[in-house]
Amino acid sequence: MLWRPEDRLLYEYDGLSSRRVPDAVAFPRSTEDVTEIVKLARREKVPVIARGAGTGLSGGAVVTEGGIVVSFARMKKILEIDIPNQRARVQPGVVNLDLSLAVSDVGFYFVPDPSSQKACTIGGNVAENSGGPHTLAYGVTTNHVLGLEVVLDDGRVIRTGGKVWDRPGYDLTGFIVGSEGTLGLVTEITVRLTPKPEAVKTLLAIYERVLDATRTVAAITAGGITPAALEMMDGITLRAIEAATHAGYPLDSAAVLLIEVEGLREAVEEEVEAVEGICRRHAAREVRRARSEEERELLWRGRKNAFGALGRISPNFYVQDGVIPRTRLPAMLEYIAAVGEKHGLLIGNIFHAGDGNLHPLLMFDARDSKQTAKVLVAASEIMARCADLGGSITGEHGVGIEKNELMPLIFSPDDLAMMRRLKEVFNPAGFFNPGKVLPTGKMCGELRIQVGGGA
Repeated sequence: MLWRPEDRLLYEYDGLSSRRVPDAVAFPRSTEDVTEIVKLARREKVPVIARGAGTGLSGGAVVTEGGIVVSFARMKKILEIDIPNQRARVQPGVVNLDLSLAVSDVGFYFVPDPSSQKACTIGGNVAENSGGPHTLAYGVTTNHVLGLEVVLDDGRVIRTGGKVWDRPGYDLTGFIVGSEGTLGLVTEITVRLTPKPEAVKTLLAIYERVLDATRTVAAITAGGITPAALEMMDGITLRAIEAATHAGYPLDSAAVLLIEVEGLREAVEEEVEAVEGICRRHAAREVRRARSEEERELLWRGRKNAFGALGRISPNFYVQDGVIPRTRLPAMLEYIAAVGEKHGLLIGNIFHAGDGNLHPLLMFDARDSKQTAKVLVAASEIMARCADLGGSITGEHGVGIEKNELMPLIFSPDDLAMMRRLKEVFNPAGFFNPGKVLPTGKMCGELRIQVGGGA
C-alpha cells in the first residue's frame, strides 16, 4: 500500500490528464488480494479504480472522486503457455511485448501491438480494447481475448469464456473487454496466440501531396488487398520522427504510407507488387522496400516512437482518436487543416489509415490557458465531424473522462440508457471507476491535459 502524499501523487494522472490524488494505492499479488480490497472498499463505501501501466490516453485510470487505486504492477505472471492450442493465460500486469517475447522462439506472438507495447499491460489493453498498427488485418484486443477472471463488486469471482471457441451463453467476455474497469476488476486473461507469418515485406510509399496518400489507402483496400498494417504520417510528423530516430523517412515529402504485407512467401510477393503498382498509379513519388529485417525494424521504430518525437516541435500536444470510413479520409484531412487554421493551431497527422483510425496531433503550450482552451474546442469539432461522416469518437484509446460527454454524438438516449442498465447489473453502487465512459453532465473542458502518449 501507498498512503504518503508524495507517493500517491504519482498516481493522479495517466497519458491524458489528472483529476485528484487517490486516497491510497494498493498492489495486490493475487486474485484473493483483489477480492479482499474490493470487500474493504465496499464496506467503507469508497471507489475502486483499476490501473495498469498508466499509459492510457482517455483518463481511464485517473481518480475522479477519491478512492483506492488498484495497481496490477505486481500481478505480472505468465501463468500458462499452451502452444499446441495457441493459447496463453496471463495476469493483468503482464507487459504486452513481454508475452510476444516469451513465445517468439517457438514461432508465435500476441497480435495487438499499441505503440506503447513496451510499457502498456495486457490488463490495460483489455480495459480499453486497445488496437495498434496491425489491427487492420487481425482486429483489436477483443478479437484475441477468449476468457477472463473477474472480481465483482461484492467480492465474488466469475470466469467468462475460456480456451475453446464459441462457448454457449451470453458473451460476457466481449462485454467486459473495453468496459474500462467500470464492471469489475480483471485478474486473469486467456488470450489467443498467433503463428508468425512465413514472410513479411514492409514498404514505404512517398508522396508530394497528402491527398494522393489518402486516395491510395482507399484504392489498396478497394483492390481486394488487406495489408497487415497500413499507416500514414504527414510531413509535420515524419520530419520530427526522422530527426529523433533517423528511420530513413524523407524530409522533403508531404506524406508517407508505411505498408506491411505478410503471409505465404509467394502470395506476399504478388501482393507487394500489386501494392507498389497502386501506389505509383496514385502519384507516389517513390516506393521503397525494406531490404533487411534491421531496416524494417527501423521503419517501425520510427512509427512507434512518433509521439515522443513531437517534443521537438511543441512542448505539448493533444492526440485525438477518431474513426471514419476510409473513403472519407481526404475530406476529413481537409477539415482538420481548416480547424487548425481557424484556431491558429499546428496540427500534425499520424494514423492507422487502413482502418480509418485518425490521430490528429494538436500542438500547444499547456502553460498558456488560452491555447489549451482552443485545443479542447478544436478537438471537439474534429470528433463531431468524425461522427457526422459515419465514424466514431474513439477507435482504440477508449472513452474514459475524455470523451464521455461526446457519447451522444454516436448513441441515442435509448442506447445510453441501456448501457447504464447493463452497467448497474455489474456495478450497482457505481463504485468501480466512477465518472467514466457514460455522460455525467460535466463538460470535457474540465480536463487537465498533460503531454501526449502513444497509440
